[in-house]
Amino acid sequence: MSLQPTEEPQAPPRGHVRVVYLGPVAPHWRVDSDFGDRSVIEEFRQRALARLLLLPPHDPQFRRNRERVARDAERENLLLDWDLGQPDEDDDS
Repeated sequence: MSLQPTEEPQAPPRGHVRVVYLGPVAPHWRVDSDFGDRSVIEEFRQRALARLLLLPPHDPQFRRNRERVARDAERENLLLDWDLGQPDEDDDS
């Protein structure tokens, strides 16, 4: 008897959210949605904005909170996009 977990087919995403950086003046962030259950999206939006409220992307705390937002989206089975207003590249700072 095998104890290896069987891989379940992944359910389709429950929604899509895009986290947009608005600039250096607070509020820094906006969370948009293309599709999905409004209540799920709104609850996710509240949690994400609570984590990002006063953090610009160059703040060291932003990286930790960005990972938390990504894990939250994964748990909720939401597609997540980030729009930081700049091309994706690894920062050395």
